[in-house]
Amino acid sequence: MAGSAAEEKTFRRFLELFLREMRMPLQESDPLPLRLQCDDFSLRPIHNRVVFALHSNCPCSLAAALARATADSVLQTDLSIHHLNKTVEDGADPKETDWLSVCVRLLELESVKLARLVFNSLFEMCCLWMKELPFHRRPQPYYETSIHAIKNMRRKMEDKHVIIPDFNTLFNVQVGATRTFFAVFDGHGGVDAAVYAANHLHVNLVRQESFSQDPSEALYRAFRLTDERFVKKASRENLRCGTTGVVTFLRGRTLYVAWLGDSQVILVRRGQVVELMKPHKPDREDEKKRIEALGGCVIWFGTWRVNGSLSVSRAIGDSEHKPYICGDADHSIFPLDGSEDYLILACDGFWDTVGPDEAVRVVSDHLQENAGDTTMVAHKLVASARDAGSSDNITVIVVFLRDPLASYISCRTDVRVVLNFS
Repeated sequence: MAGSAAEEKTFRRFLELFLREMRMPLQESDPLPLRLQCDDFSLRPIHNRVVFALHSNCPCSLAAALARATADSVLQTDLSIHHLNKTVEDGADPKETDWLSVCVRLLELESVKLARLVFNSLFEMCCLWMKELPFHRRPQPYYETSIHAIKNMRRKMEDKHVIIPDFNTLFNVQVGATRTFFAVFDGHGGVDAAVYAANHLHVNLVRQESFSQDPSEALYRAFRLTDERFVKKASRENLRCGTTGVVTFLRGRTLYVAWLGDSQVILVRRGQVVELMKPHKPDREDEKKRIEALGGCVIWFGTWRVNGSLSVSRAIGDSEHKPYICGDADHSIFPLDGSEDYLILACDGFWDTVGPDEAVRVVSDHLQENAGDTTMVAHKLVASARDAGSSDNITVIVVFLRDPLASYISCRTDVRVVLNFS
């Protein structure tokens, strides 16, 4: 799997710690090492279950390769024992049986069985790779990424993020250019919508008919499908929450952006901010007109809010506020020419206190102070938002689109030019 000595060392360190902590294989009576999330584990694609099972500190490229290899292994086994057989419990009157309750109980049982199979298959794969890591050439181009997320002063952490630097490997895409996927989801009213979107949106994306030919359209449809399915889930489970979301999908040298709500992404090219999107705020003129045309209203209550409630005008979920809170994502396409420095994706907990130009200054200062080292860039950005007064959850992803050292050298050159002209 590893393509260099340093990368192999990092991968082996993770595998060693993971195997030591998991203490597997699991027997039928053993509890699962991780608590299942609120959405149905048994209905997730197998590779998604593996990503869920891995720790958040697993190197992204290793996670994608492990997920693909484990999924292939699981699919070679007999999965018929995990099919749901909706039989009535002994002694129950079929006419009086609460079929929904029976199905839910069966689903929980089969979810645990299937989860145990996935965990054990993952454990076996990690054991094999500890002995000999398969060589895997990094996707080209490969984008260095810096991520940091904090609960901050909020009672709960409702942000979720997704990093898939090797999309082709994870989904076994054999043809076409290298694809990468980055997303930030900012939940409100609870974390369920953000968790659901983080687990399903990229899967819904790859399943769209338009995925290969028109990723922008596929992103739009993936957002819509994710919203529709979460609304149904929320109705079944009496959930009252939603999430904003911003996604960047890179295919070769083309950048695709899709978003709902006020999580945002900016592009920095040669040190200058390039606007990629406009957040969905209730006071945005076109959003206000759309809401009022549907019979809703936008009023001031500390900030501009839809019907005096939510401060965003589009989101996944929020079924009690639809159709005013729209589930249709906006999307854009941007060709890249190689002069782009990096992307910054973040939730409103960051952007509400740090503007794009200030964010660029923070990154530039960090690169100069650390000779181009990107390790703590996202930490520095998060700290700048907190220091500026943000009390909200904060999530920041920085994706470097070219060698960070080039940006560092460019920064130093710009300083020398200024000095020469002063």
